[in-house]
Amino acid sequence: MNDGKRKDDREKSIYILLTDTGTLFTSMIKRFTAAPYNHASLVFGADLSEVYSFGRKKPTNPFAGGFVEEDVYSGTYSHFPNTQCALLRLRVTQRQYEEARRVVGRFKLQRDEYRYNLVGLLGVLLDREMGSDKAYFCSQFVAEALRGSGAATVGSSVVARDARPF
Repeated sequence: MNDGKRKDDREKSIYILLTDTGTLFTSMIKRFTAAPYNHASLVFGADLSEVYSFGRKKPTNPFAGGFVEEDVYSGTYSHFPNTQCALLRLRVTQRQYEEARRVVGRFKLQRDEYRYNLVGLLGVLLDREMGSDKAYFCSQFVAEALRGSGAATVGSSVVARDARPF
């Protein structure tokens, strides 16, 4: 049945999960950002079944990081039961949704080539872009996926259109 919209114009949703685990590492980040949350993940599906980010590869080691598929029920978050979170919904077109999935798919295929951008965190403090093109921290990854999909405008930070707490 055709509801009057072309396939590319149908609305879909991508979610951004913002979290604060309360760990020493995230508390240090929070001191500099003064933001209520200090980790960002890209989510496909409101059921949180597909969650992607740059973060801990091992829950107990904040320094061994890279591209990760997060599991909010049994992964790193299970080690931090008092984690605070906010789930934002970003309404996108079918095409933007598919492009965001393609961007994430490229990261998945090359996951061993990427690492966590610890140097980039220092760059944030110095207001300078630092790190390599194969190193990201969580919000850089989310921004890259949204830019690559056309679902965000580019500036000094990503501005997600129609992002609202879910």
